Amino acid sequence: MNGCSINIEDALRAYLGRNMLERPAFEAVLFDMDGVLYDSMPRHAKAWKSVCDEAGIEAVTEEFFAYEGRTGASTIDLLVRRQFGRPATEEEARRLYKRKTEFFAEMPSAPVMPGAQRTVAVVAESGLPSVLVTGSGQGTLLERLDTDYPGAFPMWRRVTAYDVRHGKPDPEPYLVGLAKVGAGPFAGIGIDNAPLGVESSSRAGLFTIGVRTGPIPAGALMEAGADIEINSMEDCADILKMLL
Repeated sequence: MNGCSINIEDALRAYLGRNMLERPAFEAVLFDMDGVLYDSMPRHAKAWKSVCDEAGIEAVTEEFFAYEGRTGASTIDLLVRRQFGRPATEEEARRLYKRKTEFFAEMPSAPVMPGAQRTVAVVAESGLPSVLVTGSGQGTLLERLDTDYPGAFPMWRRVTAYDVRHGKPDPEPYLVGLAKVGAGPFAGIGIDNAPLGVESSSRAGLFTIGVRTGPIPAGALMEAGADIEINSMEDCADILKMLL
């Protein structure tokens, strides 16, 4: 990480200058879930593909990595509009998302993302609160958080698909996350692995760490607004030690 520390300093300097800040005053660290805390995106992508096959919607498994961060209803609406040329009905959204959660639940449990527990521990050691900001609303992984990350994400510090009107890339999810802990503008660090999530975090004013844990092209997270792009949650732990 020695070579990366210079990049961090440059990124932090650019972030402060862009937002006309004199010094960082971080009050919280906000985490995406799928692809950040859990290595779950391959399973989500397969579950979505199974739903599409069953519903007669043309899709390829790989495209769902690009949709990560959207709410389930938003993803379904996108797919239905593309296939049938009309918006998805509320009944369709509920039914298809229920099928998606069923397909996901039938798969082997997603493992904790390597390095994620260490990263969360670094935040706890700093004394800052950690906040969950996910576009997901299914309980399969949400119910595991207390076991895999004890004490890190109590219910009142979680933002899910059911807590926002506008999912990622809208800034609302991360703004709601900041509000959960009373943090002001430009007072948070956001950690996300998808372009839509990175854009959401950046638009909310957070110093944004983009983590390439999935099949995202190099540089794509920087283009989406990340202040720094890295390749693993192990690297993320080292970076947070420097920032905090």
